[in-house]
Amino acid sequence: MKNIFKFFYTFIIILFFSSCKSDYKSGDSSTKKENTDSKIEKKDKNENYNISILIDLSDRISTTKYPNPTMEYYQRDLGYINSISEAFSYHVRNKKIMRMNDNIQVFFNPNPLNSEINKISNNLKIKVDKKNATKEFINSINKTYTSEMSKIYELALKDNNFIGSDIWGFFQNNIKDYCIEKKHRNILIILTDGYIFYKDNNFKEDNESTYLTPELIRSYNLNNKDWKETLETKKIGYLRANDDLSNLEVLVLGINPSKNNPYEGKIIKEFWSNWFREMNVKRFEIKESALPSNMDKVIKEFIENR
Repeated sequence: MKNIFKFFYTFIIILFFSSCKSDYKSGDSSTKKENTDSKIEKKDKNENYNISILIDLSDRISTTKYPNPTMEYYQRDLGYINSISEAFSYHVRNKKIMRMNDNIQVFFNPNPLNSEINKISNNLKIKVDKKNATKEFINSINKTYTSEMSKIYELALKDNNFIGSDIWGFFQNNIKDYCIEKKHRNILIILTDGYIFYKDNNFKEDNESTYLTPELIRSYNLNNKDWKETLETKKIGYLRANDDLSNLEVLVLGINPSKNNPYEGKIIKEFWSNWFREMNVKRFEIKESALPSNMDKVIKEFIENR
């Protein structure tokens, strides 16, 4: 009887210590995972952002030519820009000061004829580093972008002198010099209705072009369910403007297809998508025009890379 009791007692002791050892190992594994996740999060927080905003300042923003009773298109732009500057401010606010080397800037192509607009856009080229990263300065970024961008759109609408948008030329001539920095996460956000046209850069090679208009889409008879097959068979699209943009992420906002063709929105997105793939853009998303309140989450998730 004593032997049985002794055996049972010994078995309980062994089981107890085995359980403790197992719990310890489990806890240790969890700790290692938490440390790994923490390192990943820390690395992301200290990543250097280089955010560029390319604005199509063509007649697409006209309140007389393209009025929208829900919300004018220029007001949507301003809402998108507010979300962009908020995301940028949030990013730098959560970085260590010694690691700060972040940029945000605005571009137009071609440059507006109004010199005041160009002057304001120069003021929106903001660099945050350890020399100027005060709490006051970082908190002022969003306010600056909101007020100064409002002035730009007001001036453009007042002038009513829209000269088109040469986004293709920007990708050919300026993208690498203006929007790509070494050791940065380079993000380009384009505000456009998806159509590109500029009178001084308007040419075609076979079925590829530097522009996209509703008239061009109609000329290819892309107005039926076989539009994609036609586009692929005839090799219709944008001319490639650059070769290696593998260090660039692009978010296109505000696509506003003509209502005369039910397939127009998909066609526009296909033009842009194929173009970005040919230029080896690292990552891209293309979104149709929507209210800023609905696009806020999309914009911030793209910038935060979630």
